[in-house]
Amino acid sequence: MARSPYVWGIDIGKAALKALRCRPGDGPRKLVVDAFDYIEYPTFLSQSEADAPEIIRNALAEFTGRHNLSGASVAVSVPGQLGLTKFIKLPPIEAKKIPDIVKYEARQQIPFPLEQVVWSWQRLAGGIEESGFVIDAEVALFAMKSDQVEKSLAPLVEAGVYIDILQLAPIALANLAMFDLLPDPAEIDPDSPPPSIVVVSMGVDSTDLVVTNGLRIWQRSMSIGGNSFTKALVKDQKLTFARAEELKCNAVRAEDPKAIYTAMRPVFDEFSVELQRSLSYFTSTDRTAEIGKVFMLGNAAGLRGLSDFVGKQLHLPTRRLEVFHNLDCEQVMQKPAFRDNRLAFGTTYGLAVQAAGQAGIRTNLLPRRIVIERKVEAKRPWAVAALLGLLVAGVVSFAGGLVALSTFDEKLYATAFSDADRAKSRSQSAAGSLDSIEAQQLEAAARQKYVLAVQSRRFQTLDMVRAVESLLPRDPPDEKNKAIADRREVYIERMDCQYFPDLAAWFTSVETQWKQTHPAEGIADPLAAQADGAAAEPSEDPAGAAKQPGEANESAAAPPDGESGGVGDEAAGTEAADAGPQGAGWVVELAGHHFHNEPHHKPDESAQFLRATLIQNLLGKGARIVVSGGPRAGEKVPVNAVGIGYPVIVSSSPVRTVRIASGSGAAEVGGGEMMPPPRGGVPRGRPAGRPEEESRDDGMVSLRRYDFVVQFVWQPRTPGGPEPVPAESAATENSEN
Repeated sequence: MARSPYVWGIDIGKAALKALRCRPGDGPRKLVVDAFDYIEYPTFLSQSEADAPEIIRNALAEFTGRHNLSGASVAVSVPGQLGLTKFIKLPPIEAKKIPDIVKYEARQQIPFPLEQVVWSWQRLAGGIEESGFVIDAEVALFAMKSDQVEKSLAPLVEAGVYIDILQLAPIALANLAMFDLLPDPAEIDPDSPPPSIVVVSMGVDSTDLVVTNGLRIWQRSMSIGGNSFTKALVKDQKLTFARAEELKCNAVRAEDPKAIYTAMRPVFDEFSVELQRSLSYFTSTDRTAEIGKVFMLGNAAGLRGLSDFVGKQLHLPTRRLEVFHNLDCEQVMQKPAFRDNRLAFGTTYGLAVQAAGQAGIRTNLLPRRIVIERKVEAKRPWAVAALLGLLVAGVVSFAGGLVALSTFDEKLYATAFSDADRAKSRSQSAAGSLDSIEAQQLEAAARQKYVLAVQSRRFQTLDMVRAVESLLPRDPPDEKNKAIADRREVYIERMDCQYFPDLAAWFTSVETQWKQTHPAEGIADPLAAQADGAAAEPSEDPAGAAKQPGEANESAAAPPDGESGGVGDEAAGTEAADAGPQGAGWVVELAGHHFHNEPHHKPDESAQFLRATLIQNLLGKGARIVVSGGPRAGEKVPVNAVGIGYPVIVSSSPVRTVRIASGSGAAEVGGGEMMPPPRGGVPRGRPAGRPEEESRDDGMVSLRRYDFVVQFVWQPRTPGGPEPVPAESAATENSEN
């Protein structure tokens, strides 16, 4: 198989799977990010209730379903705690004897028999070599138990991911530092190396610390990670783990940020002390070392104020590593998943550098038997082709002699025609079998296409519900304390839906209500007129009685003369001229009410208020929603991009006076019926000039309530995704469910 110019770096972390696909850039020491993936787990792998193998299998299945890795070089990391890292200073020795002395040192340094481990080594840059002798040479030795290697490779093998490099995460970070933050090791003067840089990569439960100046490397893992801050909040604030994690990530926007940071302060101190101890130990082992800058990676490093605090404690320039100088990632920087998690891609960047052959440390912990199998597999097509060539040559040689011999036998001509007829029959039979197989393949391909379409629709219902919630009118947070009657809010009591194989039938049944909901210019508003007459004549339709989807309001009054439709008539008139929805889909029903019906609200009250707010939003008049799935996940799109449209007020009650108890949690409707108060409760006191909302001595507040039932069409679709599934397939899926 031809090798691809692309390389993959895959980091299977404890919170998410991160991957980068890169290719060589235009200049030396340059990489271009072509694609990425960030698959967040439903729970951290370190949580007691987490099934880590199953979570990793699901994440890899999702990853391989999105990307084709065929022909690309793949590098995968394992946590630094699973491996052993040693840096050995060699005595003056002949260069050809270095492998023997390294093997001897490996037996001394690795606390297991070499037959039970996978190990690799590399001579570091620096040292002096003269006349075949090496002075001041240093080698890096890395090892990992064989059973841990097999355990790490198992989910990858099961997912069909063939990797080329298995590397420890801290070494991948060292390759990142030498490739992106330091000069080329070949250009560094060993007598005057640059100051060492410190890379601090914070994970869920641990932190990897790497110190390098391009020639020497030192690394250590600390048992403090992002969960340490979360656990401090759980202990101090008596919170659940999920709530504490949310507060940690949004500490600045919390109700009491000072309390949050006070609870996390011990972890801040412990983290900086551990860093200080580690760097002090490093400088004590290398008196000539000079620490330059500290760079922080990992999503936990995004905690506000952490980098500044660490810098003050260490007395070193400290910042988050948010910009990669030698990595061109403009193509993916526009994606929210990459932009929001760019601090988590440090390890994958270092892995991609090694897979591209530009790393300073090139060791590989992939078992030797797998490396040999890969080499044999790569050469197998050539061996098979050579064998086939020899076989064909032999057959041709034999057939040539046989033909030459058979030309002198006249009896063979008599049987040639019968052989040709039999060959023709076999050919026709084979052709028929081939047609049958092709038909089966087409059927299988169609079924596969349908199954893949289900994948793209998994977020559609969630997007629709979120869309409806976001389209409900509401006052700004700073206006929540004003009188309930003056709030521009709609309260939804019930939501239901029904599938229609042909939406035209539903549209025909509500055509009258459609015209009333969307009156053309100059046509009166019958629903508003019906609501205005509420005080004089009670409605036969009980409060809160909602029609099932598809049922029209037969009691709607005819439009009176001389009354205008109000806000949005021009746009609604355009919509009213529509021929209606076509094809299969769902009719979603919303039952609710509002209190925006005081005399000073006219004409923006009852049905007109509903049309000017909720109906206009469902029509998409200036409203945009955020989608959570598909190619345009995270983007704001028009309402009709998710298939919402054709809103109709199918039932409208008269405006009636209700009494709400400000503290009891119940309200008296009409002649004594009790109902719950609106969302947010009832503010005390009475705004000037509004006797309708006047507080009584009995603690009751009077409001004017308007009840309604709205239906709209939903034909599910994913913005930027494939076309919606045909009506037949949708109907089949509905019947199966």
